Amino acid sequence: MCEPLTLCHILGFKFKFYQEPNEETPKSLYHIAAALLHHNLIELEDLYVHLMPLDAAIIEEHKRDISEAKQIARKLVMVVLPSEKSEDKEKEKEKEEEKNEKPPDNQKLGLLEALLRIGDWRHAQSIMDQMPSFYATSHKAIALALCRLVHLTVEPLYRRAGVPKGARGCVMHPLRNKGAPPPAESFEELRRDTFSMLCYLGPHLSHDPILFAKIVRLGKAFMKEFLSTVKLIAILVIILWHSFALSAAKLNNQLSCALYPNPSRYRLYGQWKNETYSSHPLLVKVKAQTVERAKYIMKRLTKENVKQSGRQIGKLSHSNPTILFDYMLSQIQWYDNLIVPVVDSLKYLTSLNYDVLAYCIIEALANPEKEKMKHDDTTISSWLQSLASLCGSVFRKYPIELAGLLQYVTNQLKAGKSFDLLILKEVVQKMAGIEITDEMTSEQLEAMTGGEQLKAEGGYFGQIRNTKKSSQRLKDALLDHELALPLCLLMAQQRNGVVFLEGGEKHLKLVGHLYDQCHDTLVQFGGFLASNLSTEDYIKRVPSIDILCNQFHTPHDAAFFLSRPMYAHQILSKYDELKKAEKGNRQQQKVHKYVAACEQVMTPVHEAVVSLHPARVWDDLRPQFYATFWSLTMYDLAVPHSAYEREVNKLKAQIKAIEENPEMPLNKKKKEKERCTALQEKLQEEEKKQLEHVQRVLHRLKLEKDNWLLAKSTKNETITKFLQLCLFPRCIFSSIDAVYCARFVELVHQQKTPNFCTLLCYDRVFSAIIYTVASCTENESHRYGRFLCCMLETVTRWHSDRAVYEKECVNYPGFLTIFRATGFDGGNKADQLDYENFRHVVHKWHYMLTKASVHCLETGDYTHIRNILIVLTKILPCYPKVLNLGQALECRVHKICLEEKDKRPDLYALAMGYSGRLKSQKVHMVPENEFHHKEQPARSATPASQQNGPGSTGKPSTSTSKTEEGTSEDGDRGKEKSQGTTKPVNKANSAAAKVTTSNGNGALNSTKAVKERDDKEKIVKEKKEKKDKTPGSTPETKAENRREKQRDERAGKEDRVAREGKEKTPKADREKVKAEEKNNKDDKTKAGNGEPMDPSRERDTIKESKNKEKGDRIAVAGSLKSPVPRSESAESERDHKRRKLDSHSSPSHSSSVKFLLCLPERCLPVHIPAALKIFKESCPTCRHGIWKSQPNPRDLETIPWTSA
Repeated sequence: MCEPLTLCHILGFKFKFYQEPNEETPKSLYHIAAALLHHNLIELEDLYVHLMPLDAAIIEEHKRDISEAKQIARKLVMVVLPSEKSEDKEKEKEKEEEKNEKPPDNQKLGLLEALLRIGDWRHAQSIMDQMPSFYATSHKAIALALCRLVHLTVEPLYRRAGVPKGARGCVMHPLRNKGAPPPAESFEELRRDTFSMLCYLGPHLSHDPILFAKIVRLGKAFMKEFLSTVKLIAILVIILWHSFALSAAKLNNQLSCALYPNPSRYRLYGQWKNETYSSHPLLVKVKAQTVERAKYIMKRLTKENVKQSGRQIGKLSHSNPTILFDYMLSQIQWYDNLIVPVVDSLKYLTSLNYDVLAYCIIEALANPEKEKMKHDDTTISSWLQSLASLCGSVFRKYPIELAGLLQYVTNQLKAGKSFDLLILKEVVQKMAGIEITDEMTSEQLEAMTGGEQLKAEGGYFGQIRNTKKSSQRLKDALLDHELALPLCLLMAQQRNGVVFLEGGEKHLKLVGHLYDQCHDTLVQFGGFLASNLSTEDYIKRVPSIDILCNQFHTPHDAAFFLSRPMYAHQILSKYDELKKAEKGNRQQQKVHKYVAACEQVMTPVHEAVVSLHPARVWDDLRPQFYATFWSLTMYDLAVPHSAYEREVNKLKAQIKAIEENPEMPLNKKKKEKERCTALQEKLQEEEKKQLEHVQRVLHRLKLEKDNWLLAKSTKNETITKFLQLCLFPRCIFSSIDAVYCARFVELVHQQKTPNFCTLLCYDRVFSAIIYTVASCTENESHRYGRFLCCMLETVTRWHSDRAVYEKECVNYPGFLTIFRATGFDGGNKADQLDYENFRHVVHKWHYMLTKASVHCLETGDYTHIRNILIVLTKILPCYPKVLNLGQALECRVHKICLEEKDKRPDLYALAMGYSGRLKSQKVHMVPENEFHHKEQPARSATPASQQNGPGSTGKPSTSTSKTEEGTSEDGDRGKEKSQGTTKPVNKANSAAAKVTTSNGNGALNSTKAVKERDDKEKIVKEKKEKKDKTPGSTPETKAENRREKQRDERAGKEDRVAREGKEKTPKADREKVKAEEKNNKDDKTKAGNGEPMDPSRERDTIKESKNKEKGDRIAVAGSLKSPVPRSESAESERDHKRRKLDSHSSPSHSSSVKFLLCLPERCLPVHIPAALKIFKESCPTCRHGIWKSQPNPRDLETIPWTSA
């Protein structure tokens, strides 16, 4: 036997001989060398040095291949000019010709192939280790030889665990060679050699599709048996990714990562997308070719060729989905009009492709290099909006797993980032059909107060169709991954986080937008959970109200919003239990059972809410009233009959149109008619069900109302807490809640609830809107405007018809103006606000709304102007109704239009829109004297605001003394600045209040005087018109006209002298007034020079001087007036004494006196109806200030003012 080294030299000499040019090494030589190596007759190290080419040359060749591949990829991405294209083509042809020439013989690869064919894996592995990664297997012959060896290795295990049922395949016999790798009988043995072989194969496993399928099936079987061993199988999956990029399309169906959890799958997809394609020259080229093909398809994709393009996209996505989807998403971020055709073209994808698409979307959303705000920092970037819209459409149409996307949004919220809530909003809107918008029409809003069927038919802009499956998928994803409650709580907390954590450096407009987006998504998501979760699921996941607020720190409005459906579910289920337990069909029995069910469910809630507020709150509001307000909805208060009728009529019209359509097939006609008829029956049944429910709720409220409000403190404090804790937080929560708040106030009034002052509630709502409007976001302004509109609708209905007012307001406790002392002046006697005085009050409210609106418009602040324009647009059907107030608004809005045209276009657009609509409403406006009866008695001058709205530039139409103008202006100013002070709108209103105590006799006299004056003016006007019509060409007519004119002037002069005489004051009084004015000026000068002056003292001084002046003027006017009979003067003296006794009760009776209001000065500003003549004095029992009726003006000097 020859020595091993000698054999090596002989073989080396033979290999050297075939290294000459144009020589090819025969396969038999490779086979002999492989056999000798396998039987250990020679050493590989000895033979390897005789083989060509050198290792350095192989490495150099590999580097050259990579650089060429990258250059090709770069060229495919670059934009090339036509002239350069021709040059590049010529160079490419030359390179191809060079490559087509016979390549040099690589003896190392030939020996490697021979070793693999005989099964000598040990020596083959040593040769491959000397070369760059995947260099050897990039040659097809070597790849196929290695694949055959893997086939033989996995055959026994595949036959046992991997063959699917019914599949056939040719059995492969193992190699007879004893040195070959042993076949794997178990998964543990598979790790021994097979995994290392697959790692050397890499992307070139694609040369053998059958082996690819076998490996995938074995991997699936392994995951079923050893689910916890994720790392082991991850190696296998990475190998598959490499080969997958080069594999045939049909293999895609075999590969799935559904058994992996989300994080592991997405980690693998990330490696596939970001690392795989840079590891091999062939993969670099494949990536470039895929991008080029994707560009070609996307350029030609339209709505018309969706089917053809979709097939091309499906074929391309089977092998390289990550590259394709990455490019498609980049195009969608630039061009949002591609969303619809792209979504339609994705119907040919496999389940793996859909999963990869979800990962690519999440990766695009989380891209840290992209700014989520536009350059102006006031709006969200368009690319994020486009991706959010795509998410909604794709996840609705195709069965893509939602857990990854929902988890991403949750993580972003946890990190305090609210931009991505836009994605959740779009997904819920598209998949569940629940829209959130503040631009609802009144018909839509009415439909939203009905049942679920009415909401679906008439409550949304788009018809809700075929959302059952998609909403079920969304619900399952939320429940399976326990994301429903965390998302709700994070959104509720993030509302404040947007303002206080995120909003530090952001533009105010963007902060408002993010707050609205967060709030709207919470409302939308909560609505989805309430309508799709079963009662058990909802109650199981939502904790009680005290835990939500105290432990999770959820704002109270959001906590009740989440708990409200739970209360409704619990009450209905308890009601059904009681009905089954005691069988009784009478309506009265059903109502009692419903009330009992409510008590059982809501009693724990009443106890739980006590911990939400300080103890002093419950001195005015009972927890029962608080919980009732927050737990009810519009569905509980009223049935929208007109909305049900409207939708039923639409369905009837559809049925008629179907019958009259001759082109529709009979089968389709029948199906459509059945569908419409079924919907019609559902709506009618739903209406009947809601009607019964509303009747039960109203009966329950009627029983509860007496225990709602306590009389421990003043009515003003009760109303303040009701507004602060109930009405204002809820009226800006959603559009339906805005309507609910207005209707609830009306319902509390209609139920004749004790201790609830309806007048005061409305007055507080209408008289102090500046601060509320200024603190609203844009969407909250829409809701607040809708709330004000509903409140104004009620007031306008009462104002427009005396019969309606007397039916709905007279003899109601909400319209009591004062309670007189018990046991004095004939026992208990309650005053009601009469119709004319109520009209004065409504005018005062309109005036205050105008004043607040003008103030906001004149501030120049963006938020003030935008919000007040939104509110004014919403309340346009009910305000303004008075001509001069409308003119004042029109003037200010026109000024905004001129100022903002080039500065702030959005404000300009709002102002122009409102201005146009305001002009169209002008025909419905009336003069002030038609809106409310303006009395102008001889001894009282008309107020400065009679014909001038706030801020108007016109002069008053009636003569007014300067002192009286100052009084009214200072009164307005005082009411805004001081707490607890009020001002009558005009003195005629004060007189009207006095009239109520003397049985209305004075009102008739004043009305008669006004009528006489109007008749006189009418006659003068008719004469003037007659004179204008008569031709004045003749001298006789001219002389006649001149004489008439002189007579009129004389008469007017006499009237003027008489009026001035009546208004004259004695000289001593004038000097007294001047002295007081001088003192006031001195005090102001001191304050201006830096000497502090007590503001309350200053106000008191001004008020006392003005009241003195007014009293003196009235007394003088009375002395100059024509004498009255003795009996009348005696009667008026008795009335005056009685009034004085009423207003100054003796100390012995003070404890039994009941007043309308008793409040400390520290309270919020209270606006008492201006028709009530009121003043403030010290209460002898509680030491608070008291508002009382009809004082003597001179007594104001002696009244002590105290505070708590």
